[in-house]
Order: sequence, then structure tokens, then C-alpha cells
Amino acid sequence: MNHFPSSGSYQIRGRIYTPLSDGTHLSLEDGRIAVDQGRISSVGPWGDGPDSETGAPVHHLPSRYLISPGFIDTHLHAPQIEMIGSYGGHLLEWLERHTFPTEAKFSDPEYASEIARLLFPILLSHGTTTAMLFSSVHEAATHRFFRAAADSGIRAIIGKTMMDRNAPDSLLETPSESIARSRAVLEEWHGAAEGLIGYAITPRFGPTSTPDLLEAAGTLAREFPDCWIQTHISESLPELDLVRELFPDEIDYTHVYDRFGLLRKRTVLAHGIHLNDSELRTIATRGAGISHCPNSNLYLGSGLFPLDRIESAGIRIGLGTDVGAGTTPSMLAAMADTYKVQQVRGRSLDPARLWRFATLDGARLLDLDDVTGSLEPGKEADFIALDLEATDLLAMRTRNAESIEDLLAGCIFAGDDRTVAAAYVRGRRVHCATR
Repeated sequence: MNHFPSSGSYQIRGRIYTPLSDGTHLSLEDGRIAVDQGRISSVGPWGDGPDSETGAPVHHLPSRYLISPGFIDTHLHAPQIEMIGSYGGHLLEWLERHTFPTEAKFSDPEYASEIARLLFPILLSHGTTTAMLFSSVHEAATHRFFRAAADSGIRAIIGKTMMDRNAPDSLLETPSESIARSRAVLEEWHGAAEGLIGYAITPRFGPTSTPDLLEAAGTLAREFPDCWIQTHISESLPELDLVRELFPDEIDYTHVYDRFGLLRKRTVLAHGIHLNDSELRTIATRGAGISHCPNSNLYLGSGLFPLDRIESAGIRIGLGTDVGAGTTPSMLAAMADTYKVQQVRGRSLDPARLWRFATLDGARLLDLDDVTGSLEPGKEADFIALDLEATDLLAMRTRNAESIEDLLAGCIFAGDDRTVAAAYVRGRRVHCATR
């Protein structure tokens, strides 16, 4: 059977690559994954183990396909998918010129529905099976993004953006309004779709937040300790200057969030390019993590991510596309740009390390590594099938690969959305490309 299963209990036979929780990886030329009602029951060489002899149907994928964990995008903006590549300006100017006018359109719930219906199939078609997203400030629009995520079958964490200063009046709320609207969405959607959907408390960042708003967000976070928290930090130097001006009594940007209880295990801080050593120690102590978004950092000229320093501090790191400052929702591109940024900084990352960033490390950042991020028994079956012959360029690049690392490199640097043949979340097919 050379087609992709849709759901239920089945086995897939084929070429497999996955990082493993013990820090190693598993690469099988002829392997099998046994899926039992959405969970992985076993993984191993074909013919080695009881599952290869059960009555579950076998779907044999030829060697042109590579089975991998689904990609995990730890930072992007749902309303900004339509403004990818908007030209001009560094971060603060770009927000004023492009982001705020675009997000203002989401005051119309029907418009939000239109974009939401397009967004999640796009992510799945790029192999993203888990995503953490900002919505706009609008309660109704955020409900529409949650509904579209649930309908698509993706694993998603979404939050209503919170802002009460330094943005157009139409996008501002009082702290009490912001909390009431955030709570309404949280109580309806957190844990929905049998746990595939989660809520993130989402103050946009320091410059658009008064102390009263951050205090209210911290109070909400304490009330719902299993929710996520997402915000931005230290993306650009002008941003840091503005934070110093707005919070003159705080010792640093990180302390602005820490003071209000917004740093904890499920906190994801986007960017973190210009953090000092004291800030890194605070983030590590609190158990928060950082989403590295190399594409948008390059596009906005924000800086080069100091991976060595942040890894040395013991901080968890995942990758994000940061659409729409990021110019593509492709996690393959995010891996490629991570490689290039670190090359400039004097460090060469091997392809297996890049792949781990985009899969298991992303799951760890989101505190979901017991559920997803790798193909291991007991985890939910979130995986993708990559077509190594999807394009002539990719076929040429991978045909004579001498190692699994070289094969992964071919996918990273020559692959795109056409490479993703199928995507699965919890064992159910949520994307299948027409070939």
C-alpha cells in the first residue's frame, strides 16, 4: 500500500529520521512506526518487533520519502501572514508603517475568519504540526483563529495580543478590558480539541505595555498556571532604549517581565538578541525560554542571535518563523537561516542539530516534549513525510547523499513547501499534497 493512511491504527514502513530524548538520534533506511489510535506504540527497524507482524495495515513508503517529526514553530503572528515582505524600516518603524494598520483590519470578525481559514492549511503544508501564535488585540478575531486552528487539526497555542499604549487608539485597551477579553477567550479555548489547543497570555512587549497591564497579565498567569505566556524581548537596540525610557526604575528589560511574574517554565520570549549576562541568568533561573527567529532578525536588521551565550546559560531554545517580519512560514528556511547566522558568528551547526531545534527543542521550549517533537513510543503521532524528489533541485541534491546528515542538509537548503508530502497530528492526516 503506497498511499498515506488517514487515521486509526496502522504501520508506516519507510525511511525514518528522528532526534531522541536522550540527546541522540535514530536513522533507519528501512524502518517502521506503529501508530495505535493517535499514539506511537513502537519505532524500529522493519521486521524487528511484534508490531511488524500484527494485523494493523502497513503503508509502505518508497525511499523517496523521509519520515520525520513534524516541525514546531514557536513564534509567529497570525494576522500578519498577509503582510509578508512588507518593505521598509527597522522594528519600531515597521510596526507603525505595516503591522498596526494590518492588525487593525481584524476588528472585522469576518475578515479574521477569511485569513484564519487560509493560515493553518498553509502552516500544515509547510510541515508545521505545532505552532505558537499571536492573534490581534480583538477578542472576536481571536475566537476565529482558535476555531480555524481546531478545524484544521493542527496543534496550536494562541493568545489575544494585549496593548494599552504606544499603538493606534483603535488597537488599545485598558488593562481591565484586556484581561476580561483575554479571560473570555482563555476559558473557552484552553484545552479545547481534546487538548490540541492551548492559550497563551500575550502582552505584546514592553513598549506597548504599562505596568498596570503587565501586573494584570501576571495576575491572570497566576490564576491559570498551566497556560503559556508569550511576549517579545530585546529584539532591537532602539526597542531597548525605549524600554529604558518607559521603565526607568527597572534594572533591565528582563526585570520588567520578571517583576510581574511573567517568567516561568511555559514562558516563550521571542528574539532575545541583546540580553546581558544577568538577564540570561534570570531567564534560566525562572525556567523561561527563547524563540530564535533568524529570518525576521535579518529582514529587520535587528541583530545576530548569540546562540553560544544563550545555550551556555542553560536556556531552552526553539525556532520561530516570526511571520510576517519573517518572510516565509517554512521551518526549513528557519533552519537554513539559523545556520547562516551562526556561520557569520563563527560557528558551524550540523544539520542534525538544526533539525533538533525545529522539532524536539521546540517541543521542550513549549513544555510539550512528553507529547510531541520526536518519534518515540508513548508520544502522540505528530509526523511528516518529506518527498525527496518533490523538485528536480532537491532530487539532484539528495540522490547521492552519503550520510543522513547530508540528506538533512539537502532538505534544509533545497527544500520548500513542495517537499512536504503529508502531515499528521495525533495520528490523523491533516495535510496531503496532490502529486
